[in-house]
Amino acid sequence: MPRRGILPNGRVWTQWREQAVDVTIELDIPTRKQSIEAHKTNGGRIAAVFPIHYPRALFRAHRLLPVEVWGPPSADVTLGDAHLQSYTCSIVRNGLAYAIAGGLDAADLFVVPHCCDSLQGLGSLLIDFIHCRQPTFPLYLPRDHRSIDVEFFAQEIKSLSEKLAGVSGCHPSDTEVAAAIEQEQLAVVITQTLVKQRESIPQSDRAFHTLLRSREYLPAEHYTALAQTVLDAPPAAESRWGIPLILAGVVPEPMSLFDVLEGMGARVVGDDFLSTERRCYPASASDDPWRNMAESILNGPPDSTRGSTFEARLSHLRTLAQTRSAAGVIFYQIKFCEPEQFYYPMLKQGLEAIGIPSILLEVELGEPLGGQVVTRLEAFVEQLS
Repeated sequence: MPRRGILPNGRVWTQWREQAVDVTIELDIPTRKQSIEAHKTNGGRIAAVFPIHYPRALFRAHRLLPVEVWGPPSADVTLGDAHLQSYTCSIVRNGLAYAIAGGLDAADLFVVPHCCDSLQGLGSLLIDFIHCRQPTFPLYLPRDHRSIDVEFFAQEIKSLSEKLAGVSGCHPSDTEVAAAIEQEQLAVVITQTLVKQRESIPQSDRAFHTLLRSREYLPAEHYTALAQTVLDAPPAAESRWGIPLILAGVVPEPMSLFDVLEGMGARVVGDDFLSTERRCYPASASDDPWRNMAESILNGPPDSTRGSTFEARLSHLRTLAQTRSAAGVIFYQIKFCEPEQFYYPMLKQGLEAIGIPSILLEVELGEPLGGQVVTRLEAFVEQLS
């Protein structure tokens, strides 16, 4: 039998209790280390890529495996603190510390997209002050998606390609880049399919998002095969149980967040994380591969780090919450993430105007969920029950 709740605006949300599940899908997802070792065993090279936006297809064309660096939790942060202000976000602090400690020694190069001031500072440190073995290549993103912005970004991607060639030894033709784009786009499409069919997939939220996040380091074809296994499995007998919530923010770390929410009787029906759904870029129709990659990224879902308008971000979140019948939104943010924090007051106000409550939680990467965060989460979920 379903449970129903009524939000302040009178809108009703429904919570279904799962009666039975035909199968629980268990996947053997390689770790980052295993993926790196497999690629290097086959003669490939590794690119350590910091967040957030970059053209995966370009790396594929250069036979490089991009492995993303989202502030590894095992980093000794004091190594990064020696070079950064205390109010720098933990993605950058931990990432720098990890590099200094040798955690990225398997990489042949670093790429730092300039998606915020902290990442731009990180790029400068790695290029000018921290003498790592690997070369560091910046990638500059425009803050709009006008024709002139697309042209600038296309030229920026082409410039990055020339730098990558110095490491990879490859000089891919336009035809080879176009083929790489087509292959990588298949992974985007299957991710969108997973998200669309989420309610019928018999996996816990943690297992589901572990699969989505494996895209951060697995080759496209390996990730696609795992995702297809999930899509081919028999669907759950009943819709999932729990109060439906949307998560928005940078990255769901620690992943125990999903266990905590499940234990509170909540389920995640969608996310607006920079690490996952906000990077489901639409395909571009351009025949020019460089413009194609640029358009795809710049036409992605509204995003604070790309300078999207407040109105676009609010409209996107409202639509996401309404189409997935969410009872509330959790803004799960990395402490000191200025781009996300600038948008939060208006997003909160705009959601509440249509009767969708929200809560802001700030966390530091590498630390377990604190008691205060768990208590606030519990109070928020109880408020919706």
